[in-house]
Amino acid sequence: MVLNYIWVGFILIAIVVATATAVFTGSGEALNAVMSSMFDSAKNGFEISLGLTGVLALWLGIMKIGEKGGIIEFLAKITSPFFCKIFPEVPKNHPALGSMFMNFSANMLGIDNSATPLGLKAMQELQQINPQKNSASNAMIMFLTLNTAGLTLIPVTVITYQAQFGAANPADILLPTIIASTFSTIVGLICVSVYQKINLFQRAIILTIIIIIALLGLMVWGFSTMSPESVGFYSKIIANAILLSIVCIFIIAGIRKKINVYNAFVEGAKEGFGVAIKIVPFLVAMLVAIGMFRASGAMDFLISGVEKAFLLCGINADFVGALPTAIMKSLSASGARGMTLEIMQSQGPDTFVSKICCVLQGSSDTTFYIIALYFGSVGITKTRSAITFGLIADLVAVVSAIFLCYLFFGYLR
Repeated sequence: MVLNYIWVGFILIAIVVATATAVFTGSGEALNAVMSSMFDSAKNGFEISLGLTGVLALWLGIMKIGEKGGIIEFLAKITSPFFCKIFPEVPKNHPALGSMFMNFSANMLGIDNSATPLGLKAMQELQQINPQKNSASNAMIMFLTLNTAGLTLIPVTVITYQAQFGAANPADILLPTIIASTFSTIVGLICVSVYQKINLFQRAIILTIIIIIALLGLMVWGFSTMSPESVGFYSKIIANAILLSIVCIFIIAGIRKKINVYNAFVEGAKEGFGVAIKIVPFLVAMLVAIGMFRASGAMDFLISGVEKAFLLCGINADFVGALPTAIMKSLSASGARGMTLEIMQSQGPDTFVSKICCVLQGSSDTTFYIIALYFGSVGITKTRSAITFGLIADLVAVVSAIFLCYLFFGYLR
């Protein structure tokens, strides 16, 4: 129901703003832009789904090998002491626990293309134990909130962007990204736990959080001792090495179990095609609404209002230039990425606004895209509180990113 109101609201606001602009300016450019965006977004939605097909086939095939080889069951066992506490309705050692762990791991390494198929696989497995097939379960809400919070250890993609645009220190956004994504993840976890009455003061949960924070601190210390060039180099090496190691381990486990590895891969890959087809209408619907909203100029009006409000209060508004990216990050991953790259190109990679945009890219995920994609893949129409908690995590990431950039990059006045 919430998604319905948001979708309708985006489209109606876009039409109203574009119409008002046309009336006051005597030009139909805004209306033309909205119309063009509507059709272009529909095309983009299909192309994104088509592009996901190959990746889905690849990773669901590998996941099927891991499932038959016993790796997913093994991961479910070692993660169950923690996951069973925050996902109490998921049975112990259920395959969904292993799939969620794989998804979180890919997200933490900043490997978006690998994380999405793994997340879709987890949603399919959670749907199997969901008593109300058209409504989001508590486990799905927790999973998607933590997913959109986007805990990141190595923002490989963003570091690559910085290096490509010639930043003086491509890896300087590493520490603020880790801290901002940690804040958003912890707040998301707390909010959902309070809502679902999950006791966070349990030994397994506290120990896991302490271990994660300790590992984060150790990694930050290790990277702080390296040169900027070394940080960028080793970030990519570590992420790629882990990813390829996972593939090797899955295949070796399949051979050890004496399964037909090739047939298992093909069986899983076939599921990828089915999922890709199923998500097309949901993705097209969301991207059309977002595209129309952006093309109408409604977002520009919103940002202008925010800037004026801060200036009237006497608050430094240097960060306002990054707000379009912050808002777009919750709506469209490709839109936010495009805005970030455009700002880096036009203003330079070492400007304050560019740094905020880069930290935002690495410290939160795309709530509406994920909701449409993940819930659409399993036919969920009632999202319950998933959007609310996802947006709360996004807000924490945005506020944290802005504050940390003021702090780390010497712009605090």
